[in-house]
Amino acid sequence: MRRTIKHISGKILITAFIAATVILRHSGAQDGPAHKKLEIVTTLFPTYDFARQIGKDRVNVTLLLPPGIEAHTFEPKPADMVRINKADIFIYTGKYMEPWVADMLDGVSNKSLTVVDSSKGIVMMAGVEHDHGNDHDEQRDKHDGDEHDDKAAGHGQEENGHAHGGIDPHIWLDLGNACIMVDGIAKAMTEKDPGNKDFYLRNADEYKTRLLKLDEEFRDMIKRCDKKSIICGGHFTFGYFARRYGLDYETPYKGFSPNAEPTPKAIVEVIEKLRSRGLKYIYYEELIDPKVARIISSETGAKLELLHGAHNISKEELQNGITFVDILESDKEKLKAGLECR
Repeated sequence: MRRTIKHISGKILITAFIAATVILRHSGAQDGPAHKKLEIVTTLFPTYDFARQIGKDRVNVTLLLPPGIEAHTFEPKPADMVRINKADIFIYTGKYMEPWVADMLDGVSNKSLTVVDSSKGIVMMAGVEHDHGNDHDEQRDKHDGDEHDDKAAGHGQEENGHAHGGIDPHIWLDLGNACIMVDGIAKAMTEKDPGNKDFYLRNADEYKTRLLKLDEEFRDMIKRCDKKSIICGGHFTFGYFARRYGLDYETPYKGFSPNAEPTPKAIVEVIEKLRSRGLKYIYYEELIDPKVARIISSETGAKLELLHGAHNISKEELQNGITFVDILESDKEKLKAGLECR
């Protein structure tokens, strides 16, 4: 009898061990060095969120830009260099958005670091100086795909230490461009972690499908809009967005620097356009004092409304887990009201 009990107990223990082993395998608890999470550092919120959507629980993604900080005035600190040195992948938006990257990378000692310029393969759009609307569509500059050792400091006019050189750096607000950025980030992950290649590519494809669905939603909505103009009291952020959907985009700002001051004449011109087009909304950007938008609102009675450019997010938004798609979904609803869409 005792022998039978021992025999049964032994079988139970073996069965329990096998079951525990299966559970551990499926839970990933036995993951060894081959399954170590990729350490990724990104500069701006769009690339941060793209990396999260592609890598999910197999990556650790750090946003270099502190929440609540305006992107155009950001300058990296020594602690940021340490983070990048420890990373597997560093992702930035491009030399026109982050001209400081070239010099910073010269000081990186991590020879295995993969650097991703997410603007590679994107046709860059020239900015404008008070020639608003779709005129800027006629001025484009093919991105040359230079490597990171191309010194961005030599490109164009300095604005608060950020040299845009007349090129609009806000590439992510064209959702076609966003898909190209996603592909570039996914490629870097698959090369760095080939064991999870199918996982990354599947996630990237699913995410691009969501972006293109949102793109189609914007197109369908704008077809039903009585107004076709966006007037913004901030710097020239939504040029790519306006071009993609055939909208006019007006701002009294000369270029991309958030600290530049528009001339009184430029403000008056925008006020007159808002009135003549019968627009009832004046938009402003995230994380910037909307003082110019407030002036225009006061003069015209137009409603003041945030149109989020997704450069960066607030601490509260970060804590709430906001995504790039969430931001554009919110923008869609605000534009639906401002463009008087049916």
